[in-house]
Amino acid sequence: MVPENSSSVTEFILAGLTDQPGLHIPLFFLFLGFYVVTVVGNLGLIMLIGLNSHLHTPMYFFLFNLSLIDFCYSTVITPKMLMSFVSKKNIISYSGCMTQLFFFLFFVVSESFILSAMAYDRYVAICNPLVYMVTMSPQVCLLLLLGVYVMGFAGAMAHTACMVRLNFCANNLVNHYMCDILPLLERSCTSTRVNELVVFIVVGIDIGVPTVTIFISYALILSSILRIRSTEGRSKAFSTCSSHIIAVSLFFGSGAFMYLKPSSLLPMNQGKVSSLFYTIVVPMLNPIIYSLRNKDVKVALKKTLNKNSFS
Repeated sequence: MVPENSSSVTEFILAGLTDQPGLHIPLFFLFLGFYVVTVVGNLGLIMLIGLNSHLHTPMYFFLFNLSLIDFCYSTVITPKMLMSFVSKKNIISYSGCMTQLFFFLFFVVSESFILSAMAYDRYVAICNPLVYMVTMSPQVCLLLLLGVYVMGFAGAMAHTACMVRLNFCANNLVNHYMCDILPLLERSCTSTRVNELVVFIVVGIDIGVPTVTIFISYALILSSILRIRSTEGRSKAFSTCSSHIIAVSLFFGSGAFMYLKPSSLLPMNQGKVSSLFYTIVVPMLNPIIYSLRNKDVKVALKKTLNKNSFS
């Protein structure tokens, strides 16, 4: 996808999560289990929403795309990570590394904006329920989704284009389990000032804009909930938002911790642990969070299982 530049490096060696051989096999099976749960959970949620017409609403339209994004970017990262536990040298070509970097960034940025679109959807549903179906019409939902993927593509292109202009040193050992921005910058022989500036600007936008959107949405939602007189009404409104709040906290917390701190304050080994949350754990937990805390999904699952059993 990305042409090789003038760098003398034609491949990278990914160091993986740990250099302790005794942990490799247990970690392989642990993360293989995580990946299986991620694939089954997200594809299951995608199929469930697709097969049940009563879930064809704006809320589940965005949840469908969240599950698709989670499945895709977990698949971009995890299989290569698993190889680092069972191979002596986990080698990835230069073009393969840049391709992984692009798609990882595309999906991770898209996730941050789909979460903000979901917050806006919850705001309209709770604060303006009478005009919900008009405000969140299919055309509006498609435009929001287009914006999500455009921002994902723009963010991925900005970082990847800056990365391919660099030359990399003969020491091609990348201290990470994937091709990520910061560990790749450590291997550069040329100045990375432009790249670091792009990281702070683009990551600031990709985390800042969705975070502000989500905070404003939930501030208005909270204000609206507090005006609801019945305890049952408040409880229902809080329940509607709780799954999304948990998903947002996990994703943005770990992402900000990794990218918006000076590298001197965050050693790369700690950065790898932080990366695990938004690359491995969050895609696995999202379908579980939305399934266990959502009555509509539980009802749809029971109906689908009963239908299959009857058949």
